Amino acid sequence: MICRVAVSAGLSLFAALLLTANAQAQFAPYPNQAIRLLVPFAAGGSSDIVARAVADPLGKALGTSVIVENRSGGGGAVGAAETARATPDGYSLGVATLSTTATNPAINPKIPYDPIADFTPIVNIAAVPSVLAVNPSFPAKDLAGLLAELKRNPSKYAFATASTSGSGHLQMELFKSLTGTAITHVPYRGSGPALNDTVAGQVPMIFDSLPSALPFIKDGRLVAIAITAPTRQSSLPNVPTFKEAGLEPMNRMAYYGLYGPKNLPAEIVNKIHAGVKTALADPAVRERLEGAGALIVGNTPAQFAQQVKETLAVYKKVVADAKLKLD
Repeated sequence: MICRVAVSAGLSLFAALLLTANAQAQFAPYPNQAIRLLVPFAAGGSSDIVARAVADPLGKALGTSVIVENRSGGGGAVGAAETARATPDGYSLGVATLSTTATNPAINPKIPYDPIADFTPIVNIAAVPSVLAVNPSFPAKDLAGLLAELKRNPSKYAFATASTSGSGHLQMELFKSLTGTAITHVPYRGSGPALNDTVAGQVPMIFDSLPSALPFIKDGRLVAIAITAPTRQSSLPNVPTFKEAGLEPMNRMAYYGLYGPKNLPAEIVNKIHAGVKTALADPAVRERLEGAGALIVGNTPAQFAQQVKETLAVYKKVVADAKLKLD
């Protein structure tokens, strides 16, 4: 009998200690565990580059670890939906991209989340130009020559992008509409695989974010045709903008930011935002991002929320005006 009482008392004490520990963890200052940062595309693309550039310094600023995970599929929709479903406790964040918040929702009526209502914007980390590039074997090395070749041989060529209904896909559909050209879309599960096949000559051209394409351009494995930036970039001073080439509607940069699921508490949002700002003030982080072709932004949560709303409206209009539909 005494033995049973002792066991019961021991179990009760263990349960009480466990409840106390859980309560302490629940109310401990944020963060008190590792933070998961989900990238909605495969490793090697611009979203991955930006995420990994800020993850470690952000973790140091917050006093914890920030672990980057890649979850590709559906033009970023698979990863974005996972972030939308996460518990709003600050331990599951996502990389917000032009594809996941604007171009994919604009063209895909079956997207499994609301890009405005299902997320809490935190900060736009960087603005990134995109680039139209070709394999060195392509018979043209500038935009005028490219257009002439495409019109001489309609439907002969294909272009690679990181995904169906992503920013590259939608911008190239706009390019086709503006130039009256016919090019076949070949989607991949991320920039990395798309770049590899273009470099290998499996696909003759690619429309991709500058940070992920730049190393291949610099070492001569791709030839840059034009970029979507307000002005020429110092990393590619001889490559014209689409505006210079008379295709100003193409001149829209992508963004890469952080968001969490809806109802993320303001105090957590502010803490993460402050951590990102600290990370972006690090000269090594700035050099890494700017060296990859990104332009550092670091705006407020409200400014980023407004940017997402305005960009979604722009691409909804692009889809409607060009009568674009998924195949």
